[in-house]
Amino acid sequence: MALSSTGTLENDSQPEMAEGAQNHDAAPGEAHDHDHEAAHEHGPVLNPECTREIQIDVPAEEVAKAFRNSTRNYQKLARIPGFRPGKVPETVIRRRFAADIRKEVIDHLLPERFNQAVRDLGVAPVGQPQVTELTVEDGAPLHVKASFEFIPDFSIEDYQNVTVPKPPVEVTDDELADELEQLRQSRATIEPVEEDRALVDSDWAQISYHGRIEGEDEAPPVSGEDVLVEVGGSDTLPAFSEALRGARPGQELKAEVIYPADYSDAKLAGKSGAFEIEVKAIKKRTVPDLSDDFARELGEYANLAELEHRIREHMTARKRRAVENETKDRLFAALIDRYRFPVPESLVQDRIDARLDRGLRALAAQGMSTANMRKLDFSRLRTAQRDGAIAEVKTSILLDRIAGEEGVAISDEELDHELQMLAVQTREPVETLRSRLTADGGLAKIREQLKREKTANLLYGRLPG
Repeated sequence: MALSSTGTLENDSQPEMAEGAQNHDAAPGEAHDHDHEAAHEHGPVLNPECTREIQIDVPAEEVAKAFRNSTRNYQKLARIPGFRPGKVPETVIRRRFAADIRKEVIDHLLPERFNQAVRDLGVAPVGQPQVTELTVEDGAPLHVKASFEFIPDFSIEDYQNVTVPKPPVEVTDDELADELEQLRQSRATIEPVEEDRALVDSDWAQISYHGRIEGEDEAPPVSGEDVLVEVGGSDTLPAFSEALRGARPGQELKAEVIYPADYSDAKLAGKSGAFEIEVKAIKKRTVPDLSDDFARELGEYANLAELEHRIREHMTARKRRAVENETKDRLFAALIDRYRFPVPESLVQDRIDARLDRGLRALAAQGMSTANMRKLDFSRLRTAQRDGAIAEVKTSILLDRIAGEEGVAISDEELDHELQMLAVQTREPVETLRSRLTADGGLAKIREQLKREKTANLLYGRLPG
């Protein structure tokens, strides 16, 4: 954390991003292909319960010296028409580079003094400081007053005894049977019916149809060719089932249809229409029996018993992940409920930003255009994300505190393993990724996140179950 010329209110600085617990929204360095600037439209805000103010005053002689040194540096480097290099008058330099010299003076005098003042207070600062008063003039004392947020100190006594139920992860016989039935249904085939008979419920009719929607005479007809319709099926309109029931191939039928108000096609919902239908064939859906042959058709399974064993293994792993995630969420909620403390607003806003970014990426993946994204009510969206963001920030802070109590640390080997996986995702060499993340602070954030996950796993492993 540092106070510099880029951290003043006159530059309208924004808080630094802070990672929250369970934050895997995007790989480091991942570019977003959506316009999300509006999602981050929030001004500098501080939580009074976690805010401190400091004042720094630098003697006039030190300020004057800093101005002189900066001016001399510009004299050496400046190239101004009409003057020889290194011979530009000081008055010209000060006039031409006034803003740059002032910035250099601030950057020289303030950061270390500010950091020392924060260390003297003995708090852990977060976000970017907000400068409320700043006076910088050559020959006069430099005066600055700034506010910053910090993570408050609070007790986590007895955290080891905060528990939640841990459900079993074993797969029951009924669950396995349901999975096998879904597998059977997915391998069903629809085959022609050779016998000469009429359509009955559960048959699939191969039909062609066309019709008009009431009140839309100028619109193109609603039609379909060689469509398969299940007679009496849950997805078949009752009027179609009634018309088809008892019909034979080659017959031509009529049907008066009323589409339900919640029909999947919004253009037809709540409307009525008249259709002409031609029955072309009768087909039957055949579901295979559970047998050794069925198992062998699915892959390298010797028999049905081996297939059931492998499916149970996959289901158990899937259920274990789901139970673990849900149980951890309940544990985090219990910890938050047990230990009440205020949180820095800058961290909350950063988490809201991250949650909105994730949502916007999802909308972009679904095909929403940038123009439509800009029409979203981001003020309302930010408000809707606030409670979840606060919970994430509190979870991160609690996990950090518990990690300190437990002595949880991330080894270089664990960090290297994570970098190798990220390198595969970002398709760049590991060392290139490491250098980039080291330069922008991302490596420290990854280590911090791994520590939180390791702490969460430690707490989960201790839960009775």
